[in-house]
Amino acid sequence: MADIEKLLAIMRQLRDPDTGCPWDLQQDFSSLLPYTLEEVYEVVDAIERADYPHLSEELGDLLFQVVFYAQIGNEQGLFDMQSIIDGIAAKLLIRHPHVFARDGNSSEPDMQQLHAAWEKRKQQDRAEKGVDNILGDIPLALPAVQRAEKIQSRLARARFDWTSASEVLAQVRLELNELEHAMQANDPAACCDELGDVLFSCINLARHLDVDAETALRSSNRKVSQRIAWMEETLKQRQEQWSDKTLAELEVLWESAKQKLKPSIG
Repeated sequence: MADIEKLLAIMRQLRDPDTGCPWDLQQDFSSLLPYTLEEVYEVVDAIERADYPHLSEELGDLLFQVVFYAQIGNEQGLFDMQSIIDGIAAKLLIRHPHVFARDGNSSEPDMQQLHAAWEKRKQQDRAEKGVDNILGDIPLALPAVQRAEKIQSRLARARFDWTSASEVLAQVRLELNELEHAMQANDPAACCDELGDVLFSCINLARHLDVDAETALRSSNRKVSQRIAWMEETLKQRQEQWSDKTLAELEVLWESAKQKLKPSIG
């Protein structure tokens, strides 16, 4: 704990009303949110690029965000770093009895049993917090993809779900047809509504295929970015300008990029 105490001491000094940093003193829970999200995405980026030397640094930046919140909480008499640590430690012990409370004679629980026990404890936690409806404690501030996944998973646990991926795929097709009708009617509000349904259904399909929708989309983003970079480099080598190319010529380049990069990016 000596090292975390050192970090906490630095944070206290930064927030000292007389000698602290003016910027740090201005911050509160709400103002820190954009910085916290940025640090999370930098951790994700380092992991996706397998940039492990920098991952340690990014995790340190994220840890500092927790320390910052702990200091503000302590100043307001709400909580401190010790209560954060004690809280998560207690939660992990309670939710992992198969690890911390095994008697030595019990058989190894399978993943289905572990998942069922985990969900039961989560339901107990929600009940203790006074949440008595199915979707009540899913944060509104979650990114849309993640919130859709949580809504769908929660409904599945409540036995309100499609039984197979093929059924969900049929639903995606149905939503696409409804979107097409909205487009034909030239109804912008309906297009927005129906497109949202298409996206929600696609995320549901990803769940049924055991594919993380966010990871799949990030992979496609990287793939497109790599292909565009290849096209730009090819034009540069030819001493040609993107702006001078017709759409048909760019499409030819795009197909070439797909073929050239296929072995490395799939």
